[in-house]
Amino acid sequence: MKRVFSGVQPSGDIHIGNYLGAMRQFVALQDDYECFFCVVDLHALTVPQDPVELRKNTIELAALYMAIGLDPKKVTLFVQSHVSAHAELAWLLQCITYFGELSRMTQFKEKSKGKETVSVGLFTYPDLMAADILLYKTHYVPVGEDQKQHLELTRDIAQRFNNRFGETFVIPEPMILKLGARIMSLTDPTKKMSKSDADPNNRINLLDDPDTIYRKIMKAVTDSETEIRLDWEKKPGVSNLLTIYSLFTGMEIEEVVNKFKGQGYGALKKELAEVVIDRLSDIQKNYKDISEEEVLKVLREGAEKAEAVAVETLREVKEKMGLILFH
Repeated sequence: MKRVFSGVQPSGDIHIGNYLGAMRQFVALQDDYECFFCVVDLHALTVPQDPVELRKNTIELAALYMAIGLDPKKVTLFVQSHVSAHAELAWLLQCITYFGELSRMTQFKEKSKGKETVSVGLFTYPDLMAADILLYKTHYVPVGEDQKQHLELTRDIAQRFNNRFGETFVIPEPMILKLGARIMSLTDPTKKMSKSDADPNNRINLLDDPDTIYRKIMKAVTDSETEIRLDWEKKPGVSNLLTIYSLFTGMEIEEVVNKFKGQGYGALKKELAEVVIDRLSDIQKNYKDISEEEVLKVLREGAEKAEAVAVETLREVKEKMGLILFH
């Protein structure tokens, strides 16, 4: 079976942008591919983290992986820092990555903008992401649109290594959803929904209660018109709500537009809130039924399975680069 790898950072509440843009796709892939899904806690450290919160968020995200429908018997679920080969391969890849390549990464520019001090980890983050993917000789990477540039760099690094040291890495392909790859903020639909946004109303978290979900959707920014249609340039707020409705119900955008034709934004928002509450209630029920003990057991077993694959790739890389190994 071909391999799939992806990961999500445990750096704040997981929201419907994470779910619709990537995590929902994970569930659809688990029957057809050998899947490795990771809680990328080392990536979270590129910006300051509260240790207590980071531990809590790591457990919560792992439980949410299971709650959305990922089956530990079918997929490998693990925490990035539990497999040391990720950090070790990241250093080896840094040594064949060019400063100019990392300087061009738009996410680094966005996250470092206006800050007096920025960690080196934030700058070299794409190399760690490349290590995550290449360790498992991954064929496909389900990611959001915002990670496409990093995946292109991963492909460049893999090809460079193969050309310099001999065929080693699989060149990974992105899996990006045409619809929903980029869910926008409810408060500013020109920006991506983000867990780092200071305004919690910009996003709907997977564990938000029904009243909170209803309130956030009813307050979502639209425009001064009344016509419901998909028009990202002139009506980004309405287009975002239509997209979310489509993804949660499985209806085509055109069907959704026709359903609410002539009804106004209030009707769209009200029914969207009901749809989101209904779907998230299933996830939340599953989440509450999962104990921390069960999560830790899954993560421990997942780390063992992931490490068995990762160490073999790392050994091959080190040998080809001329490092001495004791067999």
